[in-house]
Amino acid sequence: MSRFVGAIDQGTTSTRFIIFDRQGEIISIDQKEHEQIYPKAGWVEHDPAEIWRNTQAVIHGALTKKGLIPADLNSVGVTNQRETTLVWNRRTGQALHHALVWMDTRTGDLVREFTKDGGQDRLRARTGLPLATYFSGLKLRWLLDHVSGAQKGAEAGEVLFGTMDTWIAWNLTGGINGGRHITDVTNASRTQLMNLESLDWDRDILNLFDIPRACLPEIRSSSEDMGIATGVLANVPLAGILGDQQAALFGQACLQPGQAKNTYGTGCFMLMNTGAKPFQSKCGLITTLGYKLGNEPPVYALEGSIAIAGALVQWLRDNLGLIQSASDIEPLARTVADNGGVFLVPAFSGLYAPYWRANARGVVAGLTRFAMSDSHTQQQHHRLR
Repeated sequence: MSRFVGAIDQGTTSTRFIIFDRQGEIISIDQKEHEQIYPKAGWVEHDPAEIWRNTQAVIHGALTKKGLIPADLNSVGVTNQRETTLVWNRRTGQALHHALVWMDTRTGDLVREFTKDGGQDRLRARTGLPLATYFSGLKLRWLLDHVSGAQKGAEAGEVLFGTMDTWIAWNLTGGINGGRHITDVTNASRTQLMNLESLDWDRDILNLFDIPRACLPEIRSSSEDMGIATGVLANVPLAGILGDQQAALFGQACLQPGQAKNTYGTGCFMLMNTGAKPFQSKCGLITTLGYKLGNEPPVYALEGSIAIAGALVQWLRDNLGLIQSASDIEPLARTVADNGGVFLVPAFSGLYAPYWRANARGVVAGLTRFAMSDSHTQQQHHRLR
């Protein structure tokens, strides 16, 4: 009898595989970071092939650490960075371009083009989302415009679109040998192509963005039979998919309307369960799918999204060299009594909720000669004593 369940956590900076026992305790875990690619200012990409290699590696690593085999797992689920977008060839399994990461801002011109007629909120009633660089639909439009042959291939169903859950699920269930081209409602709700009421791709929006339906995955619930894995997880059922923040909402047991969670990761995301009906915010929050279990009605959520949180710590480490590891941040912060009136606004990918300003950029404000002066440092040290 299978004793454990597995979870693939494909995140913005790394991929993990976690094995749980029947009491929900972690039995084994393995993790591997992937490269962050910055071709231009505001552009962020990932290599889908690297992510799939890492996914297989961490699955093998977590199993091996405890001497387990795939048959020891009852099922596996996938959670993922949500809006990151890629297209690939159905026949070869090769991505046609690096994936465009959720915080990538290259679709700013497309956002401006589509807001001319109807404004930034023209699609909110159908999708719950403002027109912004954040979401997948316009990233897909950019790829179809800029990758040779992609539009024609998408129209023929030879080029497939997906967010990272779709890419992982397709490869996990066979890839070019019959892989399932699927997504779940939570990830589909982040594309700005799915209608919140019908839970299906919206024909009018597809026409507006000129997106061929033939390239889109089948939308499934968050928990159901989604196929059988092959390869490194041979014969293990794929039983669930949830976008990362919705997975946190469900995992933190926010199962009643009004219950909310806040997650501090690469970005920072607050989600609140709003029940069986989508609620449209008037204060800059977005409306999204919380989860859908099998044939049960969907559960909706309101979300406040901030693009850069933990990614700022990574930037301080990798770009400025101010720290050697993320864990250095708190001890360093405790060495001063206050910020001296200096603030860093990390709008590296624009501002999300509630402003939705794609053209905003990071700033340091409040700098004075006093802020870096010896007298200020001495005052701080005196207060600490």
